[in-house]
Amino acid sequence: MGIAATITEPTEGLLFQGKKSVEPILRTENLWKLYRAGKVEVPALRGVNFEVLPGESVAVMGPSGCGKSSLLYVIGGLAQASRGKVLSDAARTKLRRHKIGFVFQRFNLLPTLTAKGNIAIAQFIHGDGFDPHRFDVVTQMLGLAGRLHHKPSELSGGEQQRVAIARAIINEPKILLADEPTGNLDSKNSEIVLQMLRQLNKDLGQTIVMITHNPEATTYFHRVVHMRDGIIVDGVPAD
Repeated sequence: MGIAATITEPTEGLLFQGKKSVEPILRTENLWKLYRAGKVEVPALRGVNFEVLPGESVAVMGPSGCGKSSLLYVIGGLAQASRGKVLSDAARTKLRRHKIGFVFQRFNLLPTLTAKGNIAIAQFIHGDGFDPHRFDVVTQMLGLAGRLHHKPSELSGGEQQRVAIARAIINEPKILLADEPTGNLDSKNSEIVLQMLRQLNKDLGQTIVMITHNPEATTYFHRVVHMRDGIIVDGVPAD
């Protein structure tokens, strides 16, 4: 029976160099996810084998219902695998808190907090307290320095998503998982967000896995993986 999802510690300072000899930071083996509809089990994932190298950016592409969201949620600990090693609830919470950052299509910001508050709260939840240097590096890189005292309702959609990205990476996660992060944005803001993700990968070595149905979005990533009917059908370099 395969391992549901394993996240390993990368070599200190190691970035993606496109070499298969580099130890993967994430690997799944024979990963299955089944949903029950009455008495019928419906497979969302059917024996998926998937790996990501440290410092790599990977776009997972496919039509609605192909299993890409299920893959993201299982490797991120938000859902349990049906087959393989299943983490306990406590272990999944620790995994999410210390090794994985999430960005969703809906920004999920706290409306009563400013942009600064929405980002900083993640540091306090993490347990290490507020780190002003890390905060400044992240917010300046994402172009948020002048918008930190605004609440979400006072920010554009693109700015809200950048706040969500900042919140996701503020604790230096091993992997950033992004679920259709441009799905609620217009073309201009989509391009800005994708450029920001590429910059985070290039300048900070942030490992990123993003799911999308938009072919144009995949051009910002090292590698594209295609899914269909719960399986990975191929993997090709982005242009």
